[in-house]
Amino acid sequence: MLNPRQLLPILAISTTGFFCFLFYITNIKEAWRGLPQVIGLGDVIKDESAANSNATATGAAQTANPTPSNKWKSIPHFEHGTGKPIDFNFTKVLVIPHKSDEDVQWIEENLPEYQTAIYVVDNARAPLHPPKNKGHEVMVYLSWIIDNYEKLPDVAMFMHAHRWTWHNNELLDFDAVEIVKRLSPNRVLREGYVNLRCHWDPGCPDWMHPGEVEDDKSKHEQKLLAKAWSELFPMDPIPNVLAQPCCSQFAVSSERIRAIPLQRFVSYRDWLLRTPLPDSLSGRIWEYIWQYVFTGENVVCPNEHVCYCDAYGVCFETHDDFSKWKEDKYNMQGYEYELWDWHEKEELAHKAMVNGEYEQLAQEDLPAPGRDKWLEQEIYTYKQDLIRRRDEAIGRGNDPRKRAEVAGREWREGDWF
Repeated sequence: MLNPRQLLPILAISTTGFFCFLFYITNIKEAWRGLPQVIGLGDVIKDESAANSNATATGAAQTANPTPSNKWKSIPHFEHGTGKPIDFNFTKVLVIPHKSDEDVQWIEENLPEYQTAIYVVDNARAPLHPPKNKGHEVMVYLSWIIDNYEKLPDVAMFMHAHRWTWHNNELLDFDAVEIVKRLSPNRVLREGYVNLRCHWDPGCPDWMHPGEVEDDKSKHEQKLLAKAWSELFPMDPIPNVLAQPCCSQFAVSSERIRAIPLQRFVSYRDWLLRTPLPDSLSGRIWEYIWQYVFTGENVVCPNEHVCYCDAYGVCFETHDDFSKWKEDKYNMQGYEYELWDWHEKEELAHKAMVNGEYEQLAQEDLPAPGRDKWLEQEIYTYKQDLIRRRDEAIGRGNDPRKRAEVAGREWREGDWF
């Protein structure tokens, strides 16, 4: 029989083995998150956590951050990037998720020169597909970054599958093709992160309030943001406000992406895969988180006319000139709505006359005689003037000096956009 002294080495070895086992089950068993990631039929990506400290900064004119900065926050400090000369051959990729029944032919027909990564979210047999159809576009955006972290293009554009939509840029005819063609890659390199929408409404300057607990019918995700934030950024204080122009379409430079460790993106996707939140809400939560991930700021609302000028080359002389253009566009739309109402009244009056019920119509239900012609003329006049002023703004945007002047950045002879 062994005496107590003889048992000491055995106990020491057993204790060491026990703690090693604890370390294993608390760390190694979750190590799949650090293993090479294979998404769909995408590429294997190594687990590289080293960040490039020379990433670009947001640099955009924006409202003050209502939440004090925290030196312990998990988002790295970003620095300004620099543009390239006019003859630089930029590499650019469009990352676009879509459902099987959505038509994305417009991309190949109008943007054949662009590299694309088009994911089919509801077809696991497609060449590119996410690990799970959850979180709307967020799952695809994160999966593409994880898959391509080692071989990023100079500029990656993350966009929706529809060509024309209300949340595209009004001055570019709400056309995604125009957004892609006119976007300045140097703006993306300088800023690091560029929201592709210039108009503030909705989203700026004071939009999501993570502290709210009451439901808001226009933004159901708001009351869920505080909990989601604490899970995604446990080291960072919950901000009072989250704001940027809607709606999850943006461009990012390779330097900015690599300034963030790959494992961070893996953890974000892991959250999306695990969260019990429904698909719609988990995706909507990220709509006002992207700007924090890529800029470290909770509010990123660039001046609208600066955004249009420096990013797309649509340069009004001043912010007031741009605001007047928007005001006149609003007035024209008011006349358009009135004209539609006039024609509805006309149709109602015609039906009443056919049915012998015309005398029963109230005076306010009848179309004012000749009002339609006056409205048509006003709409035409407004429209022609708006087009002229927009085209003049585009003409100014062809001058790189003008773009720099509007953006408030230094320009030297020979500099490009």
